Amino acid sequence: MKHLSFPSCQIGDFLVTALSDGAMPASLDLLSGIDIAEAEAIQQSAGLAEPGHIHINCYLIRGKGRTLLVDAGTGGRNNVGGQLRANLAALKIYPDDIDAVLLTHCHPDHIGGLLDAEGNPVYRQAELHLHPLEADYWRDDEKQRGANERGKLNFRLARQTLEAYASNLHFFTGGEITKGILPVWLPGHTPGHTGFRIDADDKGLLIWGDIVHYPQIQSAQPNVSILFDVDPMQAAETRKNVLQQSAREKLLIAGMHLDQTGFATLDMVDDGYPISYALASMDTHAVPRASPQSEP
Repeated sequence: MKHLSFPSCQIGDFLVTALSDGAMPASLDLLSGIDIAEAEAIQQSAGLAEPGHIHINCYLIRGKGRTLLVDAGTGGRNNVGGQLRANLAALKIYPDDIDAVLLTHCHPDHIGGLLDAEGNPVYRQAELHLHPLEADYWRDDEKQRGANERGKLNFRLARQTLEAYASNLHFFTGGEITKGILPVWLPGHTPGHTGFRIDADDKGLLIWGDIVHYPQIQSAQPNVSILFDVDPMQAAETRKNVLQQSAREKLLIAGMHLDQTGFATLDMVDDGYPISYALASMDTHAVPRASPQSEP
């Protein structure tokens, strides 16, 4: 029996917990705007044993009588990730306990866990919230036809998911999702890519979705983009603005591709924004280590 630790941060009435879904093998070749040797050197300097792997986080938000989930991981598709459900269960949170799922965007490592093997909703009681531009993008037949083979599969999954949750689908209108949680439009990675901000007293937390995929590299060099960006130039501009704002306002950052620490802060140095992982309070629950699906 081994203990699993879940980093958590209390912001006002909300307890925000980082839950790992595992990791996905990737490659630094996916990056543009940086030499591969330089990217490898940054990763090695950060002490990363697997420089090309991308970690996957989801976030549980509890407070004001509600239990919310931000993104749903991969669902174990293609033998990648799939640890979220077991980690929720370790907290004694089960799918029907989730009141709402807030989506940053509709890439497979964020929505794969929303459907079961039969294509039915996993979170049957939950409202599904996302930006209207995100739904428009994935429902666009012309964009689907122009996608490569992998992209077409992504379109198919997004459409299947939106259809499965159609009766509980809600679009952001610019106001609070629930009192105290505000969506923040962060376009570029996808058209409707969205973060979520919580402010209370003198604290601010921004769950920024996929602003970075390789945190150490892209926080130091915001112009570096990844192949998954729908609009690389807009993604880079959004990234610069968010990094600057986060450093200036001393926000606590949560991101889907930070490491398992789940939370970070930013400094401002020259043209970069060095990232430091923040050790928040730890909730520890004893569960068998073999319960979650192993990482790829």
